[in-house]
Amino acid sequence: MPTAVPEIRDEMLRELGVEKLEDLLEPIPEHLRYKGTLKLPDPLFAEADLKREMQSLLQKNKGCDEYLSFLGAGCYRHYVPAVCDEINSRAEFLTAYVGDVYSDHGKFQAFFEYCSMMAELLEMDVVSYPTFDGGQAACSALRMALKITGRSKLLIPSTMNPEVVSQLKDYNSHLTELIQVNYQPESGQLDLADLESKLDDRVAAVFFENPSYLGFLEEQGRVISRLARSKGALTVVSAEPLSLGILEPPANYGADLVCGDIQSLGIHMHYGGGCAGYIASHDDEKLISAYPTYLYGITGVKNGRGYGWGRALNWRTSHGSREQANEYMGTAAALWAITAAVYLALLGPQGMREIGETITARTAYARNLLSAVKGIEPLFPEAAYFREIPLRFDNFKIPVAAINKRLLDYQIFGGYDLSNEFPGMDQAALYAFTELTEASDIMKLVEAIKEIAGD
Repeated sequence: MPTAVPEIRDEMLRELGVEKLEDLLEPIPEHLRYKGTLKLPDPLFAEADLKREMQSLLQKNKGCDEYLSFLGAGCYRHYVPAVCDEINSRAEFLTAYVGDVYSDHGKFQAFFEYCSMMAELLEMDVVSYPTFDGGQAACSALRMALKITGRSKLLIPSTMNPEVVSQLKDYNSHLTELIQVNYQPESGQLDLADLESKLDDRVAAVFFENPSYLGFLEEQGRVISRLARSKGALTVVSAEPLSLGILEPPANYGADLVCGDIQSLGIHMHYGGGCAGYIASHDDEKLISAYPTYLYGITGVKNGRGYGWGRALNWRTSHGSREQANEYMGTAAALWAITAAVYLALLGPQGMREIGETITARTAYARNLLSAVKGIEPLFPEAAYFREIPLRFDNFKIPVAAINKRLLDYQIFGGYDLSNEFPGMDQAALYAFTELTEASDIMKLVEAIKEIAGD
């Protein structure tokens, strides 16, 4: 840091009119200040020494290149085409602040193309600028529903991603009452009788995930949308983009707003990053006016000399008006929109269909093999699954956490432990299978689990 150089530090202090750095901390009460010396390593002044030190630290980790991974639950190991990294690492995209645009009309066009391809995939008319992640997109979409309807209740499935539920409570609890709807024990799908009993004229929206957090497909979309509409509520669906090459988009079974995460569209897994969300809707003035994010539009320029791209209706955002904005919008995930655009353009409709079919086939293959292992069964035996399956290990002598620990001996990351996530799932784990999961990988998992069970 430049201010660590004594001469520059002293110059800064003189400019600020203080004698020592501690004087800058005066507003902070004494009891909040750390007493003592932090146990930090000695500084490394040579770049080569620093690189060697970082590499030695990183080698302590084991990632998905060394181990087989069946972890998902919101972040997935999909194949990232080399061209995605090539394009998003170009200086004109990467080095600007968070990949943002300001007066960069090339980026305006890139974001417009991303929104256009997402709109085609979703069969919607309007798609937002990326939100921080899929959870943020769900929170913002549901806040939009509260604003549009002027109501105060939200109905959500009891199988919903607990992290997003927590996010939603923090984000909207001062505005709404969150009510969970029960699920059918054999399929995981919404209990329609329970949904109907909880719908009233104070419900702003009915929300569900498709595919769900627990991997099953919600096959009652049209009925759910019809029930919501009968009470004047909106339908908000969180949809996985990779599934839409083979599944009907939520717009076609009554969704007013669709949201989700785009991490699967050419974005590597990162520790704490690599996520971005989307919100989409029909071309409805009430819906469009409630968006909190940028919207990118195209228009003809003067004298018919081509087209220009720009932000539409910027007054809705906190950059257009802090006082009148629908919601605060800060640093976002714009670079991932460009990455996702490259991915979508590369695969095209046929590629999206093929990857959806591949994931579905490998998920079904894994289900058949794992279900044949004594003591393992799908949590929802009547469900159809996409990419993830929640498996019960009720007849195993050891808990899921211990099974996962033992799997590390086989260089396998086991499924996500659901023991503390939902009532009645004390001995369940969520296993993910993508296009990168080979038949031999699944066989290795099956054999490892059999050996662990036989101990």
